[in-house]
Parts: sequence; C-alpha cells; structure tokens
Amino acid sequence: MTPESNTAAVETATAPRRLKLAIGDPSGGTLAAIEFGPPDRPVAAVFLHANGFNALAYRFLLAPLAGGHRILAYDQRGHGGTTLPAEPAGRRGWDDVAGDLVALLDRLDGPPVVLVGHSMGATQSLLAARLRPRRVCRLVLLDPVILERRTTLAARLPWLPGWLRPHSALAEGALRRRAAFPSRDAAVAAYRGRGAFKRWPDEALADYVADGFHDRPDGSVALACSGAWEASNYRAQGHDARGALRRLPCPAAILRAEHGSTCRVSAGRPGRLTVETVPGTTHFLPFERPDRVRAAIAAAFDEAVSDRPQNPVDRTSPSP
Repeated sequence: MTPESNTAAVETATAPRRLKLAIGDPSGGTLAAIEFGPPDRPVAAVFLHANGFNALAYRFLLAPLAGGHRILAYDQRGHGGTTLPAEPAGRRGWDDVAGDLVALLDRLDGPPVVLVGHSMGATQSLLAARLRPRRVCRLVLLDPVILERRTTLAARLPWLPGWLRPHSALAEGALRRRAAFPSRDAAVAAYRGRGAFKRWPDEALADYVADGFHDRPDGSVALACSGAWEASNYRAQGHDARGALRRLPCPAAILRAEHGSTCRVSAGRPGRLTVETVPGTTHFLPFERPDRVRAAIAAAFDEAVSDRPQNPVDRTSPSP
C-alpha cells in the first residue's frame, strides 16, 4: 500500500458515517447517529453528548480515536436529527433518555462496550450501566451531573414549584435562549468566543451548529433542541445517579472540571472508581482538554481488551 492510499484508508475509517437507528420506540421515531472507525468491527464505545448539544459537536474529540476502534455517537431524544418524541411536561428524571441508551445496548452485537458521556450524557451512561451490567465494560464520565443527595430528593417532590427545582437558573436561561438565526453562519458568528462556547475550537462550534439547527422554509434556521426540552433536562433531577454510582457494575473513571463542576463526587473507590479533577477546566472540559479526555478513553479501550477472555465467544444476540 502506498503512503497516499494508506492516508486515504485512515481518513475513510475516521470520517463519520451517518446512521438512523430504530430502537423499538412505539412512536416509530429513530436515533440520528454518527459512527467512526472500521465498520466491520463490533462497536467498541458509545458516546453520549451533553444537554443542548449533539453528537457531531464531538467529532474533533472522537475521530482521532477511531483508527482501530468503532465508535458510535447519537443525538439524544429532543436533540439534533433524532425523531423520538420529546415532551417536557411532567418529567421528573432522566429515566427516559437512559432508557433509549438501554434499548440501543440491547440491539448491539459484540462484546460489552465502553460508555463515554459528557454532563447529562455521562449521568445517563451511569444509569444505563446499572440496568445493563453485562453490556458495559468501562465508563468514562466527563463532569457528570451527580448532585447532593438532598438536592435529588427535593427534585422528586411533585408539589415543588419549578423555580425551586435544581438548576432552575439554567432552565430559565434555556427558555430565554435565542431560538432562530438567519443562517448557520450567523449562529456561528453569534456564538464564537461567548458564553458556553468561549473556549471551544472553531471546528467543534461549526459542527455543533451544523446539526444543532433545523432549516426553516424561509431559509432561516431554528434550534433542534427546543428551550422547553433543554429546560426540562435541567429541572428533571429525580433519577438516582448516586445509587447507580454505589452499585457500579464495572470500573469507571470520572474527569471533573476544576471550576463550576456539576459532579459532587471528589473521591473514588480503589479498583472501581477513579476521580480526577482536570486543572484549568470548566464544565466544558471535553472542548478545553481533548487531549486528556482522549487519553482516558484510550486507556479504557486498552483495559477492556486486556480484560477479555483469550477465546471469547461471539455473541450475535446480546442478552440484557
């Protein structure tokens, strides 16, 4: 193989492939997904994005890892191109989005996978691993949302007013967020260097906007994740993340932000959980320290391979 053909092969393996995944939802909706790496190999990792984001925004993070690993990332319910229903009224927790991940895990062939998630995606990875322990071999959790126990208990109270619920300020901000722009270029210009996007690489911002907006008939673009759905994710904190953390089915690595972390866990358990605070980072640490995040994912891949039996039995119909 010539150097030119070898480069082309690598680029083909790491370029994202777009997929539509049916997970058995009665609505008939599908998950919009992107996939990296050799398509003839079993899925090695599933990646879950943060609230309000989408899978493509993390392409710059994931593509360099895909030379020898097949990585699947999808738009969560209410985000990007996914068409599953997203009704914000009455939500108390993230069991619905965690259930989507469980349904996907039930349909994957091959050995147990590494689950990698950021923020809400990290927490639902933790919840899903507890429900499908035989389908997950490692967790890499990037500033997961794990609140104090008393805050979670308060979020479960049905009579608690919305303005008293956890993350109510973030929810109000989501409801006030500008929902439409004349074009994607206008959205990129408005976001660049500001707010949550202040330290984002340009390529990640462009990818976020590419899949984070839907085209409208008049030529303008509108947010794919509505302010109401984003707000409901902030307020719906009644799921039991701490209970799932206590019952870890596999080794897990948490990378916490140094500033403004949503992870109220500061120490791990030897041999089961490691917790690292990444210096100089905020909640958006995958965009600020992609090198450290990639190293953690690569380590999980290596550990998963070393833990497998020498003569594993192929499994085409994984059981939950």
